[in-house]
Amino acid sequence: MARRISERADLLPVLGEIFRDYGFEAASLSVIGERTGLGKGSLYHFFPGGKEEMAKAVLDEIGSWFENEVFRPLREDGDAAAAIEAMLVAVDGYFHSGRRICLVGALALADSRERFAAQIAGYFAAWQDALVGALARSGQADPDGLAEEILALIQGGLVLARARDEAVIFTRLLARLRLRLQPAG
Repeated sequence: MARRISERADLLPVLGEIFRDYGFEAASLSVIGERTGLGKGSLYHFFPGGKEEMAKAVLDEIGSWFENEVFRPLREDGDAAAAIEAMLVAVDGYFHSGRRICLVGALALADSRERFAAQIAGYFAAWQDALVGALARSGQADPDGLAEEILALIQGGLVLARARDEAVIFTRLLARLRLRLQPAG
């Protein structure tokens, strides 16, 4: 069944999966055309800046999703512990319980990192800043260090789950993180 693409936004989820599957460098316009069902002319119509513009648009889309679903609630929810739990639920869902890689993290490790350095750094800084605030409001000791550990655990958990092809690793790590974040008592 042919995919119906009428707007640039319709392409972003497909492009995100292409970049997750192939990486930025290996995602050729031929692969992108095959997976989207669009020719090069149509792709350039939507993205005159080519593949780099596609990747930046996907990163913007990811950043917007995380801002709305994770960062803003961490910053604004009056119940910081509930906001942290909601973050863990959202992250688990977004990464399909460890079966989906973090495209931002993957681009941070790739040779193409410099092309997207500002977006990558901004994404992780926004997440860490929002998480530090929620951890501090929830009474956690050393919220700066703990936020850094949580992000490293999430990112590393995704890598380990993918490398071992055992998504349950990510689920177990999130469960242990939930236990660690419970108030002592």
